[in-house]
Amino acid sequence: MPRITITVPHQLGQQVAAERLQSFLVRLKEKHQDQVSNLEEEWSENSLKFGFKTFGFQFQGTGNVSDSEAKIDVDLPFAAMIFKGKIESEMRETLTRVLKS
Repeated sequence: MPRITITVPHQLGQQVAAERLQSFLVRLKEKHQDQVSNLEEEWSENSLKFGFKTFGFQFQGTGNVSDSEAKIDVDLPFAAMIFKGKIESEMRETLTRVLKS
């Protein structure tokens, strides 16, 4: 399965960056609850495992927050490959905005 990997540097420190990502996911779930189903999210300290279904596609991924960067890996369904560039761009822009100092 193809994968998207996005790494975004930050200057927030590990704890603050993880808290921002957690808060962002709560808002994201509320905002897009009509478009996202089967949402699973499991945090273990500063590591995240997640999965969700949207527009008929099932996505799975992991995330990790360190002192200086956040990294997200998403397994992309083959059928969603035509949207890879858009998905990657949106994710990078969103992570950059959420982790901006």
